[in-house]
Amino acid sequence: MIPDFDYKKALEELEGIAVKVEDPATGIDDIDKLIARADLLVASCREYLRSAREKTSSIE
Repeated sequence: MIPDFDYKKALEELEGIAVKVEDPATGIDDIDKLIARADLLVASCREYLRSAREKTSSIE
């Protein structure tokens, strides 16, 4: 997971990445970098949600 991870900011960044990837003016090299960043963010979001689910399950 990304150090100092902020789920809300990650979602906002993912939305921004989607807009950039869909923009015809974005170059192929940039799209490759954006997709790599999106992969990292998605993995971190999944880890965050998994951790939150485990914490709430232990409370019950």
